[in-house]
Parts: sequence; C-alpha cells; structure tokens
Amino acid sequence: MRWDRLFDDLEAQLAAHTRLELDAEVAERTRTERSKITLGERIAGGVGARLVVRVRGGSVARGRLDDSGDGWLLLVDDGGRQQLVATAAVLGVSGLGRPRDDTRARRFGIGSAVRGISRDRRAVAVIDVDGGTTHGTIDGVGADAFDITEHPLDSPRRAENVRGERVIPFAAVALISSS
Repeated sequence: MRWDRLFDDLEAQLAAHTRLELDAEVAERTRTERSKITLGERIAGGVGARLVVRVRGGSVARGRLDDSGDGWLLLVDDGGRQQLVATAAVLGVSGLGRPRDDTRARRFGIGSAVRGISRDRRAVAVIDVDGGTTHGTIDGVGADAFDITEHPLDSPRRAENVRGERVIPFAAVALISSS
C-alpha cells in the first residue's frame, strides 16, 4: 500500500514537471513569434480601429485606420478628413489592440500613396518631422520626394493664390492631411 502511494506521488511529480516544461516552451514560442511581428504588420491588423498616433514634431493624428502599406498608414477622422502618416515619424500608437497574424500591409510604399493624393488635386497640409506645416497642392511625386505648390488651404490653386513651390523629401514627412 505504501509503495502504491509512493509511486502515485512520483508519477504526479513527474506529470507536474512535464506540464511546467510544456508551459515554459509554449510561452517561449509565443514570445519568439511575437518578436517577428513588425509595426507595419501590427498596423495592418488594426484596420477599422480608432487610433491616436503621435508623430515627430509634436503632432497627433486621430481617426479610424482605413488602410496601411509599406511606410505609411491612412486615418480618416470623424469629419471624413484623411491623414496619411509616415510610419518613420511615428512615436507611438494607441488603440491597436492585440496583434493579428492573418493580415498583411500593402506592399506599395509612401510614394505611391502620395501619388494617389496628388491625383485628387486637393489642397493638403504637410506636417514635417520638426512640426513645420506647408499648405498647398501636390504637383509631382518622385522616387524620394514630392513637389508642392504652396497656397492657402481655403483657396484654390490659382496663380494669384500661389505663394511658392517647395520640394519635400519623404523622410521629412510626419503626416499629410487632406480636407
């Protein structure tokens, strides 16, 4: 009888030790898998979420995450205003929730997204990584920069409203907001 209890006790100890080892292995695999998830993948998995994004230069963008891609994310605020945020300028994101592994970011980069904005010919506010703002219409988009004709947001792009022209590198962009 004592032998039976001894064997039962040893068997229970072995089972408990095996469970602890399995739990530790699962936890380590989970940490390893999570370490492979990039910010872009986290953002792509959050489409539809309401986000608050703090960017370099002191600006904050708020809205529903509508889309994302390689180096950018697109927020739409309650008024329908779109904000293209350069992920290189992101200092923090609130509202993403848990990462999902069933989504992927679009493969096209910020240049393609800026070209889409320029096709609309809408006035935009470009906020740079130092907090400066340029208002105007994006006229052309290159490989690593874009041309903007400066004019007030509330005025059409006509010769009498043009204040100047500027070239802005993508690396300087924190966010682009369109009305």
